[in-house]
Amino acid sequence: MSAFLRLAALLVFARVIVAAPAASDCTGTISSLDDVAAAVKCTTVNINSFTVPAGETFNLALADGTTVNMQGDVTFAVKDWEGPLFQVSGKSITFNGNGHTFDGNGPSYWDGQGGNGGVTKPAPMMKIKISGTYSNVKVLNSPARVYSVSNPAPLVMSQLTIDDSAGDAPNSKSGGKAAGHNTDGFDCSTTDLTIQDSTIHNQDDCLAINKGSNIVFQRNTCTGGHGISVGSIDSDVTVSGIVIQDNTITNNDQALRIKTKASATDSTVTNITYSGNTGTGLRQFGVLIDQSYPDTLGTPGNGVKLSAVNFVGATNTLTVNSDAMRVAVNCGSGSCTGTWDWSALKVSGGSAGPITNFSGIKNFSQ
Repeated sequence: MSAFLRLAALLVFARVIVAAPAASDCTGTISSLDDVAAAVKCTTVNINSFTVPAGETFNLALADGTTVNMQGDVTFAVKDWEGPLFQVSGKSITFNGNGHTFDGNGPSYWDGQGGNGGVTKPAPMMKIKISGTYSNVKVLNSPARVYSVSNPAPLVMSQLTIDDSAGDAPNSKSGGKAAGHNTDGFDCSTTDLTIQDSTIHNQDDCLAINKGSNIVFQRNTCTGGHGISVGSIDSDVTVSGIVIQDNTITNNDQALRIKTKASATDSTVTNITYSGNTGTGLRQFGVLIDQSYPDTLGTPGNGVKLSAVNFVGATNTLTVNSDAMRVAVNCGSGSCTGTWDWSALKVSGGSAGPITNFSGIKNFSQ
């Protein structure tokens, strides 16, 4: 190829690079799904009130550095499908909910079975795949699980509300049980995540950490569900560097739980720190560490190594109901290791639970 042809080819390539689409310093407004494609080309995106058609995902694939402002409530029309209802992705995003609501129309799906049967429910309702900040958003009446979080870089989620309180009551399809089921607040398989200053009322885990590291859950209020959980832990998973602090847990099955699957292999859970948490009205346990999941205090597996589970710093104060156990620890043979400092744990009410296959808990007695 002659020098002239090579130069021409390079100039064509350069024009292609220059012409590649990039976000503009403009403001895009979304009042229907038809507006999304144009709006996400801007670095400011405003969301007005509208209804998302049944069976469709409101998907925001944002340019890096975008600011999103909710200026109205978003409602999702009803269809039995897997979802999600909303998904947002991008890096260094500022997502301002401004107190507005994503309404999942949960009562149209709820049948007391969640993801275990009945109609197909969109789950999760909300997929969060951003770094940056996500704040002041309300989710009302999720069909099942609420947030799945898999941030690509550090993310702070704050001042959020999850209100599935209507799911506490039975309905005509739930056979006398709470109509809402499997309404987990936050399911997290990620790193470098902080969730803080939020209010969750649901019928399942307030927080469930399935894998990941450097996760902080602080100053949140959890009502009505299954408490704050590490797990359930499956095979080939590492969880480390988890801080659970200054949360209030009210009328949950337990306050604080670590659950690993009995069948899991080659997994590690370590460096879990609890500080300053308060729990009242706990129905089954104050603290439950159980390696027999999905059973409760069944035959534990030993394929998940569990270490450095500590209650330190400000006192964790838990009060269980009269027919509940204060603390139960069910380790597989040789799978719970090291010394665990529980000097900042105080549990009252109920009765002492079993401590199985582990003698490394220090500075605590039931």
